[in-house]
Amino acid sequence: MAKSRDFYEKLGFSTVGGDEETWLILRSGTTTIGLFHGMFEGNILTFNPGWSAEAEQLDRFDDVRAIRAETVAAGLEPFDDTTSSGESGPASFSLVDPDGNAILIDQHV
Repeated sequence: MAKSRDFYEKLGFSTVGGDEETWLILRSGTTTIGLFHGMFEGNILTFNPGWSAEAEQLDRFDDVRAIRAETVAAGLEPFDDTTSSGESGPASFSLVDPDGNAILIDQHV
């Protein structure tokens, strides 16, 4: 994790969260990246409905359940889906892009 943090710091990123051993959140301007050790297999893109670029809760946003419904209507197949756990609040689902990269839509609020 330290080598990865050092690499991204050389690209202008600064650590804004994490535990230094298993995950880090880094930011450069309005770009935020996450480094996760042993939490996900392969490459992954994450999107966090309800959070601003500064990880602050937004007053208005599209709920992850609505986003999931739109992806299904578009013919995509979610997996690791927790959106049936309630009508609001934290939930997530994943997709795979044509190159095999996972995409996690992960709502924390």
